[in-house]
Amino acid sequence: MADITKGSRVACAALLVLAVTAACDTKAQFAPSLPPEAGFRVESGVLKLWTGTPCEGVTGLRLTFDSGTQASTEQVWAAPRPGVRVEHLDLLKTGGESPQDTGGPLQVRTPLPAGYDWTKAGSVSVAVDGPKANGAKADIAQVLRESAQHPSGSFLFGRSGWMDASDVQRENGKSFLTVCTPDPK
Repeated sequence: MADITKGSRVACAALLVLAVTAACDTKAQFAPSLPPEAGFRVESGVLKLWTGTPCEGVTGLRLTFDSGTQASTEQVWAAPRPGVRVEHLDLLKTGGESPQDTGGPLQVRTPLPAGYDWTKAGSVSVAVDGPKANGAKADIAQVLRESAQHPSGSFLFGRSGWMDASDVQRENGKSFLTVCTPDPK
C-alpha cells in the first residue's frame, strides 16, 4: 500500500512540474515578435551606424560595448526635445576618438573612457531614446573583419547578416525589425 501511495505522489509531482513548465512562456513579455537589428560597418576607420529606417524624435542614443560583462562601457549621445531624425551616424574612429561635434543637435554627452579601444570589445549594443524603439547588438570582430568585403552601402545587421537598402526594405517586418520599426504583431 505504501508503494502505491508513493507512486501516486511521484506521478502527481511529475504532472505538476509538467503543467507548470508548459504554462511558462520563455519569451520576454514585451519582446518584439521579430529580432530587432541595426546596421554597423567600419569605413575609412570610422564605426558607422545605420538604423535601417529613420528614427524620428530621437532624444538619446546609447552605445554599450561588452554589455553585461565587467568590461562593459558606454557612450551616450543626446539631443534637445523634440528630438532629431537619425538614420546614419558616424560613431567612433578606430583610434577611439569620439566625434564631439557632429555639426548637428545629436551630440556626445558621455564619451568613452580615455584610452578605451572599442575595437577590442566583443560586442556593441545600441539603444534609442525618444521614439518607441528596440535595442540591437552586433559582433565587433565581425564588423571589423568583414566591412571591407562588402560595398559601402551594406551594413552588418546582426544575425540577419550584411544588407543594403533593398535588402532592408524587403526583410524589415518579415525576418527582422529595424530598431525604430513598430512591431507588426
